Amino acid sequence: MEHKWPILSYEKGKSTFETLQLWSQIVGKIKLAVMPWVNHSWHITLSITTTGLSTQSMRYHDHDFQIDFDFVAHILKITTSNGAVRQFDLHGLSVADFYAKIFKSLNELEINILIKPTPVELVDPIPFELDTIHASYQEEEVLAFHRALLKIQSVFMKFRAEFKGKCSPIHFFWGSFDLALSLFSGREAPKHPGGVPGMPNWVAVDAYCKEVSSCGFWTGSEDLKEAVFYCYLYPEPEGYKNADVQPSEAYYHQKLGEFILPYSAVQRAGDPEGKLLEFLRSTYSIGANLAKWDRGALDASA
Repeated sequence: MEHKWPILSYEKGKSTFETLQLWSQIVGKIKLAVMPWVNHSWHITLSITTTGLSTQSMRYHDHDFQIDFDFVAHILKITTSNGAVRQFDLHGLSVADFYAKIFKSLNELEINILIKPTPVELVDPIPFELDTIHASYQEEEVLAFHRALLKIQSVFMKFRAEFKGKCSPIHFFWGSFDLALSLFSGREAPKHPGGVPGMPNWVAVDAYCKEVSSCGFWTGSEDLKEAVFYCYLYPEPEGYKNADVQPSEAYYHQKLGEFILPYSAVQRAGDPEGKLLEFLRSTYSIGANLAKWDRGALDASA
């Protein structure tokens, strides 16, 4: 039913999510190559659409182009402001195949772009053009993932509307493959130590130059084998990790340094939106109070 949240299985979707992450990194790196730099790397993210993920419009010389993952029609589509279109089917493609096809399509459109062909934020990455290992595209898992993103984005929009300080768009980071929203106190933060695989330290320093409360959704990993919602503060205030965060299914993950709420707890809830909002409001409120943020100036209800 449309009103119900889709079931997400890490075990069933793992290989597809890994492939999608690498495909999205290729598209994201194309966006990185043509867009002017914006603080916090907000210029490189992908946007959730009714059919999938999009770069939105990007300028190239005297015209614009856009790249869209259509998870309903199961195609990758490139369109230009000149009316030209190139597209290809997503079934049965390895990362190497996808890499070859998208750059062939761009070249046909006379869009000549170079990217660094190595994945980021992954340990022991395989260069895109050599990766024939990741080649899974299971329609059922892709559709569930996309429907979940639409549901989550809607809740994040409600939560974002409760904050009137500086905040990010609700956007998809292809490096870490997560949907994210960040709220800022407006105060300077201590220099971030960096250390993210495949990412220059200055990028992390730029991203965390201000105090921030970030929340998001992630499909999971071998260290956390389920889809989850997360929230963390940088810098983390004293007492945060031991706080009584709601709902009851939420917990603090010591290795990740984040509060975690399993997606399954939200998906099974009688009121999924309410449970997710409870987590978002609880983690933000507790963290902002412990960090002594100016809630009167930042909260829309103040």
